[in-house]
Amino acid sequence: MTAVEEKTRPEITAQTFRDAMALLAAPVSVVTALDPDGRRRGFTAGSVVSVSLDPPLIMAGVALTSSCHATLTTAPEFVVNVLGEQHRHLARRFAAKDVDRFAGGGFAPWEGSGTPCLPDAALLVRCRTARIVRAGDHDLVFGTPVEFRHGAEATAPLLWYRRGFHTAREHRG
Repeated sequence: MTAVEEKTRPEITAQTFRDAMALLAAPVSVVTALDPDGRRRGFTAGSVVSVSLDPPLIMAGVALTSSCHATLTTAPEFVVNVLGEQHRHLARRFAAKDVDRFAGGGFAPWEGSGTPCLPDAALLVRCRTARIVRAGDHDLVFGTPVEFRHGAEATAPLLWYRRGFHTAREHRG
């Protein structure tokens, strides 16, 4: 690319980036942890991915402005609760500001650690915090899985796509 082409290329703004990423379907999870005082904290996350098989690593992105940022980046462990279609209300509640996200129940302490988990989530992954990496306006929290639990297997996964919650349906044909 020439210097002239580089200078005339349209700038990718935050809104342009957001619009493009709205077309990238992502599974929806609620990430939970305990703060230093033992209070439950959690948020809806669309940026949870497996990173490595050897060693096994999972990554969850948390915005620097999130009310859960301090907890997630200092907690020794966290739980990724992968949501199914029946959890739309939880995804909305855990994405809302200034609400009691755990109101209404459904969460229980993970036996042996106390970290909150959603027993009927499609998948639960308890992770030991391994590393935090700053990436723009987020911190990437890497965790080593220490235990898996499977919940409701018959449920369709909850996805974030085009700025809304959707479910994936198996197509046979």
